[in-house]
Amino acid sequence: MARSVAAKKNVRQGKPPYVLDEQVGFILRQVWQRHSSIFSRDIGTNLTPTQWAALSKLAETGPCSQNQLGRLTAMDVATIKGVIDRLTARGLTETSQDPEDGRRLLVSLTRAGQQLAEKLAPNAIAITRETLAPLDAKERELLMALLNKLR
Repeated sequence: MARSVAAKKNVRQGKPPYVLDEQVGFILRQVWQRHSSIFSRDIGTNLTPTQWAALSKLAETGPCSQNQLGRLTAMDVATIKGVIDRLTARGLTETSQDPEDGRRLLVSLTRAGQQLAEKLAPNAIAITRETLAPLDAKERELLMALLNKLR
């Protein structure tokens, strides 16, 4: 009951009980839109952020199952399948049978995929740097720590 009284009081004073611009999800979406715009402009090739995530994670870890790659890149089964299908069609990834479990396929980078991941890594680093540019070094460190805590 106290909440509704306070909410009514806020509305009467000109402030609605829910202000979209003050909500974490809305702010995170705006930050993501800014980052995506920088990414699209500066990645240097026709890759989506999810495609880059898969390429860079494979460059980091080496071959792994599509399911594991999806978990490592925070993509659901359908999304990672579509990403790998598109990367494979471009000759950047390939699948092979897992020697330890013949029922499982491993996804790996092709030579072209490995070369592209190495070539684009500096662009990706610069994209992150530009996304975080409005913050000083201490703020960047704090933001990353807080975001990691929210995962």
